[in-house]
Amino acid sequence: MTEKYTCITCGRKFPKGQGVIVEVGKTILTFHSTRCATKFFKLLIERVENKDIIERAARQLIRELNEQRMKIEEVKRKKI
Repeated sequence: MTEKYTCITCGRKFPKGQGVIVEVGKTILTFHSTRCATKFFKLLIERVENKDIIERAARQLIRELNEQRMKIEEVKRKKI
């Protein structure tokens, strides 16, 4: 029998291999869909008291993702 998880946002049960599972330290966050994960993380960000930490991390992540995207676009341009 497959292992089942429960979505912490809506309570829906889902089998291992589906959904979104995120480990934060010793806490395991389980979501049956990306919609539930998005809802949870939006609420989490809104409730964090020190917004500076989140803002810094968000800016850094945006920079990293932009760099990755630029590298991929560069490789695609070279192939043509």
